[in-house]
Amino acid sequence: MSDVLYIETLKVCHRHADRLQWAMTELQKQIPFSVESLEGLNGVEIAILDQFSTRFSRLQDVMGLKLFPAVLELTKEQGDLDAFIDKLNRLEKIGAIDSAADWLVLREMRNAFSHEYPDDPEIQAAIINKAFVLADQLIKILNDVEVFATRFTSFSG
Repeated sequence: MSDVLYIETLKVCHRHADRLQWAMTELQKQIPFSVESLEGLNGVEIAILDQFSTRFSRLQDVMGLKLFPAVLELTKEQGDLDAFIDKLNRLEKIGAIDSAADWLVLREMRNAFSHEYPDDPEIQAAIINKAFVLADQLIKILNDVEVFATRFTSFSG
């Protein structure tokens, strides 16, 4: 059963990652964002920027809430880990992720997206610019976790 949960969760993660990557590609010419470039976005570009922030947040959420616990279950490393930081530390210890601290930075970025700063375009631009760098890291972690987990699953494909 843990294989099925893992595979289904991985599919959801990849859907978010693919759409995140698409949004990043579409917005690449805007990087780095500035107050002026944010103010100059047209409706389509704003929608793509929304897609970027939404997919970043959803991918980070699904990985933290579902993928990581599924990997711990696959590896039989779940143990008695109630606190999320304990799960992150275990994932780091077994080599599924490089750094629990890096994941917490990604979580902070996700939280920054949930707070809108409509009256401060400088903060908005800074958040988006930082998120673009961190989005690559988020996708890399997904890929690294998938490679790690293949040793523990009977799924091939």
